[in-house]
Amino acid sequence: MAEKIAVEVAYALPQKQKIFKLQVEQGTTMLEAVKLSGVTGEFPELNLEEAKYGIFGKAVRTPDTEVLREGDRVEIYRPLIIDPKQARANRAAKAAAKEGN
Repeated sequence: MAEKIAVEVAYALPQKQKIFKLQVEQGTTMLEAVKLSGVTGEFPELNLEEAKYGIFGKAVRTPDTEVLREGDRVEIYRPLIIDPKQARANRAAKAAAKEGN
């Protein structure tokens, strides 16, 4: 029998956040852990094939091959509503307009 490791799968919406704690066999990939977590039962609108993933804030491009280690937290990222560069430009423009008044 393969050794088990403890991992977490996290997903958050503005109004609801959830961390799923689970024990998986060593050698389990990120995508396998996400599927085992049952996250889609809690968030049925979540499309696992299109989602972006990371471990502790570091993006992972290949969740289907990235093997987890003890204590890893898999994060499922939502699509960005606005490009971060555009958001910064909007804030700067708003601050400049405020200073001008």
